[in-house]
Amino acid sequence: DDPRAQMRERKRREGVNLLELAAGFFRERLRMAEGSAARDYLQQRGLAEEIQRDFGIGYAPDAWEALKRYLDSQGVSEAVQIEYGLLVQREESGRTYDRFRDRVMFPIRDVRGRTIAFGGRVLGDAKPKYLNSPESPVFHKGRELYGLYEARQANSRLERLLIVEGYMDVVALAQFGIRNAVATLGTSTSEEHLVRLFRMVDEVVFCFDGDRAGRQAASRALETVLPQMLDGRQARFLFLPEGEDPDTLIRREGTEAFENRIVCASPLSEFLFDQASRGRDLAQVEERQRFASEVIKAAQRLPQGMLQTVLLAELARRTGIEPSRFESLMAEAQPAAPAADGLEQTTQGTMASHASGVAPSGGKGPLGTLARVLQLLLHEPILVEQVGDVASWCSQEEPDGELCHELVRLLRAGRYRSPQVILAHFQGVAQGARLAALAQRELLIPREARAQELEGLIEHLQRRRQRQSPQEEFEALLARERGGERLPLEARQRLQELLVELHG
Repeated sequence: DDPRAQMRERKRREGVNLLELAAGFFRERLRMAEGSAARDYLQQRGLAEEIQRDFGIGYAPDAWEALKRYLDSQGVSEAVQIEYGLLVQREESGRTYDRFRDRVMFPIRDVRGRTIAFGGRVLGDAKPKYLNSPESPVFHKGRELYGLYEARQANSRLERLLIVEGYMDVVALAQFGIRNAVATLGTSTSEEHLVRLFRMVDEVVFCFDGDRAGRQAASRALETVLPQMLDGRQARFLFLPEGEDPDTLIRREGTEAFENRIVCASPLSEFLFDQASRGRDLAQVEERQRFASEVIKAAQRLPQGMLQTVLLAELARRTGIEPSRFESLMAEAQPAAPAADGLEQTTQGTMASHASGVAPSGGKGPLGTLARVLQLLLHEPILVEQVGDVASWCSQEEPDGELCHELVRLLRAGRYRSPQVILAHFQGVAQGARLAALAQRELLIPREARAQELEGLIEHLQRRRQRQSPQEEFEALLARERGGERLPLEARQRLQELLVELHG
């Protein structure tokens, strides 16, 4: 065992135990006489005791050393209290005092429900109005999200998460029955945030104020989410009326109206086109060129897949430019990927000529989700260790399903640990041609990110099987289209994705 890893784990346990002690202290003080003003505030905000309990809300007394004295009595040194952000130390005098004073306290929990930090909302006129713990050995604000643990506790099957600005928004929405909101902690939504969220759900809704600052924040969120948009994932953008936040708006409109706003939030594609066209006269050739350039720049940040394909098709419709022109521009801007473990030479050589007598094509169309799993396993056979029960996410009846089952079986047998040996095993059969074609496709995912990519793909496949079979979903969308309904862009995107998955 790695001694450094053991030391980090001991440090983490020490920090979590300390912060749980502090959380208990704050909850107890809320119930005491000194917490009466905090209880009045929570009552004015309409927060029921059940919500206060679910979120572990407490109160930091209006005193300089209340928490410090309590933790001292529990044998916790001042140095440790400082390290985990509970005490502040003055540089000039060395004196220490409680960081949180006269504040309603919101424990920030990790996904296992352990307290790792705090947020505090002041009751008086002190500044800042909201105060978060500093970063510590257990708390990294660019990684954690307030309310994620509580959302998972309240929903056995989360399908969508709403990202709001502050913890009062999360708690207020929960009070009105919307239990799937989370908040960043003084930062913009990061790539690490989104990786975590998309491992749990297929849809993320960003919630912003409708003013200029909100639009700018939405633009940053768009840039961050684009590389995460694997097929089947959705991102939406909800803009609130100016001067409103989720807390005030849901109190004024009620739960049903707010939920309708979430359902009607703009899909990523609509927001992208709206942003690219904002302030531009698309009747002018030069303005259309700038509009198209901005959309193409965004499309280049997307993973290869149906969203990218549909975006370019929609761009062609709006500009009157041939889709093939956009595809060539995309190809010119795409960096060449290095061959993995000599795989390119193998597939371009003897394997291509022997697989069923057909030279496999690298192909230019988007890959379905299952094909991307095959491609990852082909390039990184060791990843078979994390695929779990194949039957839970892959049916042998769907395209590539039988091949996927066979490939996993072979890799688990332990004799096929290089791409070349795998391809040689399938030489001369139709499945070999399919694998050779996948091997020739560029895999632009960095090696260090491939395990996480595979995990996300499999979780997506598992959720999809639990909800509805691809054939059922495809037939339902097709029936709507044949019935004369004009499908929205998002539904057309999903229909084309299913077409690729079901019919290759």
